[in-house]
Amino acid sequence: MAPRLVRRSRIVHGHKRAFLLAGEGPPLLLLHGMGNNCQTWAGVVERLAEEHTVIAPDLLGHGESDKPRGDYSIAAYANGMRDLLSVLDVERATVVGHSLGGGIALQFAYQFPERCQRLALVGSGGLGPELSAGLRAATLPGAELVVGALAAVSGPLRGGLRVVEALGRATGFRQVGDLTEAVDALLALQDAEARRAFLRTLRGVVDVRGQAVTALDRLYLADSVPMLVIWGGRDPIVPAQHAETVRTTVPSARVEVFEDAGHWPHLDEPDRFCDVLLDFIATTEPADHDLDSWRRLLAQNWDRVPRAVAR
Repeated sequence: MAPRLVRRSRIVHGHKRAFLLAGEGPPLLLLHGMGNNCQTWAGVVERLAEEHTVIAPDLLGHGESDKPRGDYSIAAYANGMRDLLSVLDVERATVVGHSLGGGIALQFAYQFPERCQRLALVGSGGLGPELSAGLRAATLPGAELVVGALAAVSGPLRGGLRVVEALGRATGFRQVGDLTEAVDALLALQDAEARRAFLRTLRGVVDVRGQAVTALDRLYLADSVPMLVIWGGRDPIVPAQHAETVRTTVPSARVEVFEDAGHWPHLDEPDRFCDVLLDFIATTEPADHDLDSWRRLLAQNWDRVPRAVAR
């Protein structure tokens, strides 16, 4: 019998937090990327939920969650995930983050090490400055008007792209899927509140030069947490070279590059994605930190920050 998928919501700090809940077993928290929502995991949730309690939230400002005028920093998102897990009576989880969600997962592991059992990053933000020109341009003054105009025409464009995407997948050409997902994200920005939340989030981590907020200066700490990195070799948004950064900086990390996938490898190759993620969970022991052990770890490694990052 397939696991039951349930859409639920909770009020946390006065704001609605929507999420998808499925399955039973060790908790697995799935964090989507900027402009997406929990539906980005639709192709993998059922299989993951056969062995795990899957919690896939709509991040604040996205999907069916509220979109207040507020704090959309990476640290605030990590706090929100801690509080949502607390409301759901989940103390510890394996955290999986895609794109923006990867940056949030990194921050969550850093802020709340005692609550993060494992870390899986998928085409993740926060691992280097490089980023697509389109997202960098969206940080410029006046971008609100351009994003609004693009959102207005995304509906008719989406239908045509879905047809092209189906043909592309049938012939083995998957890259049009990235464009389709980007158009879906624009479609969600037809709502003015969603548009404001999107731009607040983007400008909190990106400027015209690229990603301004990264975890590179703290990435060495990830050696103390089981880490999996999955990347699409044809990612047009966040380059796959960032996976090699992890391979070099975190020798214990498992790095998997899906050579023919784009920015959404869990959509391009869902079966392989589940195979890799479930094997990673099955073959690693969860991290077990408390505040004292984390303090000792910081004290022992204070001088490991690369000079280029420290400057």
